[in-house]
Amino acid sequence: QVELVESGGGLVQAGGSLTLSCAASRLTFYGYDIHWFRQAPGKDREFVAGISRSVDRSSTAESVKGRFTVSRDNARTTVYLQMNSLKPEDTSVYYCAATRYGGFPQSTGAYSYWGQGTGVTVSS
Repeated sequence: QVELVESGGGLVQAGGSLTLSCAASRLTFYGYDIHWFRQAPGKDREFVAGISRSVDRSSTAESVKGRFTVSRDNARTTVYLQMNSLKPEDTSVYYCAATRYGGFPQSTGAYSYWGQGTGVTVSS
């Protein structure tokens, strides 16, 4: 069955950087856009950043614009999230998710597959 496996989370000081990876297996990789969401305790899951399957379009949420960069390696069936200048408010569980829809859907219902999540904690 399809698997999305996130890695790279951890504890970092404010201002630091982390790179998250999302490795896909048993997925028709070229048939899906894969995007990043996050969910902090007591809050809804929110869209963070995404990249199209053709790697020609990307989108980032206003809250992370200029700090987070998403990239995709089709040969490795992996999507990355480079996070710089981290803030305490970036503390969340980060999830990658796959969707057949284009246009960077914000609704979690548009996604067919989800990873298990990786935790990011930013200390002040």
